Amino acid sequence: MIRTLLADDEAMIRAGVRAILTADPGIEVVAEAADGREAVELTLRHRPEVALLDIRMPRLDGLAAAAELRRAAPATGVIMLTTFGEDEYIARALAGGAGGFLLKSGDPRELIAGVRAVAGGAAYLSPKVAHRVITRLGGGRLEGRARASRRAAALTPRERDVLALLGAGLSNAEIGARLHVVEGTVKAYVSAILTRLDLRNRVQAAVLAYQAGLVDDPDDTP
Repeated sequence: MIRTLLADDEAMIRAGVRAILTADPGIEVVAEAADGREAVELTLRHRPEVALLDIRMPRLDGLAAAAELRRAAPATGVIMLTTFGEDEYIARALAGGAGGFLLKSGDPRELIAGVRAVAGGAAYLSPKVAHRVITRLGGGRLEGRARASRRAAALTPRERDVLALLGAGLSNAEIGARLHVVEGTVKAYVSAILTRLDLRNRVQAAVLAYQAGLVDDPDDTP
């Protein structure tokens, strides 16, 4: 059972997200918070595997709450809940090491996939969020892809395979099953990729996979 915490200052949003999550028998919502400070306090009390945080909340916004949780509850994976037009916040959260990004208006299946991916230690980017982050951080669509492709070219073929699967949101176990290697070998590949490309975490690796064209890049349509 994946234990989750949900934080959003809008009760209707919390109710909708809770309904989606609890429809999956493998996911349990153990606490809800209406602001970032309460989210931190409840996370420390309940120790969920995943915390879903709205970016904009009173008392303490989602970015600040995520930063506190990384220090105080590093075992809890953080997913940021975003809306279109919050590109700057998304970029800051990415740089800070959040484990996933999901659109509130996205496909409910992405919410389930994202929680399962982050609980398993993987990164998960809603495809449309990934596209916006790539456009913002890549310095333009074509320029960003060319630069990312050059960086990815420094990897071995197997490392590029792993990078592509990271971008697709697969966990180490899933990557191992796909490539027919043990999970420990996948961890070694991931570590090598992060070191060689000078990346801080799996989410940054996932973004680079999109930038390099290793993962399908969807239309940027709200």
